[in-house]
Amino acid sequence: MPLLETPFANLDLIRQPEQQNEPLQAFDAADEYLLNYLAEQQPTADTRVLVLNDSFGALAASLAGKVQVISSGDSYLAAQGLEKNLVRNGLAFDAVASVPASEALVGPFDRVLVRVPKTLALLEEQLIRLQSQLAPGAQVIAGAMIKHLPRAAGDLLERYIGPVQASLAVKKARLLIATAETKAPATSPYPTRYRLETPAIELLNHANVFCREGLDIGTRAFLPHLPKNLGTARVADLGCGNGVLAIASALQNPQAHYTLVDESYMAVQSAGENWRAALSDREVIVRADDGLAGQEPQSLDVVLCNPPFHQQQVVGDFLAWRMFQQAREALVVGGALYIVGNRHLGYHSKLARLFRGVEQVAANPKFVILKARK
Repeated sequence: MPLLETPFANLDLIRQPEQQNEPLQAFDAADEYLLNYLAEQQPTADTRVLVLNDSFGALAASLAGKVQVISSGDSYLAAQGLEKNLVRNGLAFDAVASVPASEALVGPFDRVLVRVPKTLALLEEQLIRLQSQLAPGAQVIAGAMIKHLPRAAGDLLERYIGPVQASLAVKKARLLIATAETKAPATSPYPTRYRLETPAIELLNHANVFCREGLDIGTRAFLPHLPKNLGTARVADLGCGNGVLAIASALQNPQAHYTLVDESYMAVQSAGENWRAALSDREVIVRADDGLAGQEPQSLDVVLCNPPFHQQQVVGDFLAWRMFQQAREALVVGGALYIVGNRHLGYHSKLARLFRGVEQVAANPKFVILKARK
């Protein structure tokens, strides 16, 4: 894999989660452009730089030891990637402070480097929070590959930060440079809320939660077919999002024990708040993690999963396949993984390679619900 070469550092970087013969590199031309632009500003060791949505630490690791850098984003895998890439390049794993997107930032910041996220609601929430944390004359520099840079990103920068100047394109990347000006504090439209009829619950969704305006159709197809009569089973909601699968299941299974896991900090925050609203002080484990990587082997009886089919802008079944492997490892012999998936993704044959038996629980023209037994 090529090195990331910028005026700040030459780095050997890896993506997270790691896979053999990784076809994609852990940085792109937008990362290079952001770092080269910052270098032209001649920051000093006292310059306070905030990095937002750094995919795998390319930006923050480059700046470690050169400026006062803080990294923040909504991805556990990205935070893990930053730590691993710091160590990989001879730096301490904690050389850069990392703040989950679910936690408040403490400025003032002189420069903010932003990788424009796929979900613009996350960008909007981050910019609203930034308003009170910028030093006088601060710049917020947002970068992306042009094919992933919607016009709305510039509109958000202008609305919440100040006048925006678009850069020339370099290697199919572009920067949007916003100069901070005094604005009336904005009120965030997040979290959003919506109600379900069955079960009768209200769900809160922080800015980066998948389908935050309403229940996604895959989950809607899954809910009527969640396993019942689980007794005291140990159940995990893998990729829990706002926690709806676990909460619906828990309401039907009052003695079961639940673990909710997602790699999005905002999803975990939403799931925890929704659990408390629906189930009060019933015991639960809610954590941000790399799927079930942190789960003890053979410690679960049931895993519920509506697997993702993309990581940021990269579409594929790599993450889903990895979740299926993790579920198999975490389940006891005789335990079961329940999933919902688009028919065309062919999950039945993939699960049959890992599990003793795979059966179709239900189906409609678009989705299939499968049960895989270890």
